[in-house]
Parts: sequence; C-alpha cells; structure tokens
Amino acid sequence: MKQRFPILLVDDDPLLVDVLRKAGETCFSEAVFTQIASFEDAKTYIDDLEGRGPRLILLDIDLQDKVDGLDFLALLRAHPKGRLIPAVILSANKTQKLVERAYFYGASSFTTKPFSYADWKTYLTNLRAYWYETVTLMDVRHEK
Repeated sequence: MKQRFPILLVDDDPLLVDVLRKAGETCFSEAVFTQIASFEDAKTYIDDLEGRGPRLILLDIDLQDKVDGLDFLALLRAHPKGRLIPAVILSANKTQKLVERAYFYGASSFTTKPFSYADWKTYLTNLRAYWYETVTLMDVRHEK
C-alpha cells in the first residue's frame, strides 16, 4: 500500500484545490491536499502543527493579502516547525527578479501554474515523480 503524501497548498484561489484533487486522483493518488488561503492562516497552521506535518508545501506568491507568499516563506524558513518542509513556489508570474527572490527566501524550487486541466495532470505527474518517487524526505514529527 502506498503511503499518503500530505501537501499544504497556500493559495487564495478557492477552486485550485478541487482541480488538484481531481487531477491527483489519476496522477498522484497518494497526495492529500490541505488548502490555506492567507498568510495569517498559514502562519497559524505552522504554529499549531503537531505530529507529522505536510511533506511538501505548494506556495503561491500573490495571496491578495497585505503580505505575500514570500513573506510566509521567510517565516517558514525561520520557524522550527517549518524550516525543513520543502516549499515549491507555484506562481503565475515568473520574472527573473521574482525567481531570484523566491530562492533567496529559501524556496526548494520555483514552478509556474499550468493553465489547462491537462497541464495540471502533467504538473502533478512530474511533482509525484520527483517529490514522492525520487527524493528522500526527512520524516519530521512536530510536538507542541
């Protein structure tokens, strides 16, 4: 039996988690997505983390908030419960300056959001191949 792979999605698009779950049924069935839409909610999620947390974070930069995804990434990298969780930027914008800022703040990788359902399936297939099948991640447990 394949092991579940919890993924935290920090993105303010309310429909995105549904697209990921549907595409994931055939392309990344082990993935279990939890969506958080704001910086404050993401901060609270990390602060309250107990037991096993997400194995991966998909992080949008533009959260339609006073602070953005890079602010959360900086907080995550300084946080004892979040610093070891790989964070993949998932952005519609990929200017070189933004890519550089993302890596400066500690992104594990930078990816662009697909536009079609077929492209999302390809994205999840690739995400699974790398983060689930190829990489060996630490088994981090969090205590309050």
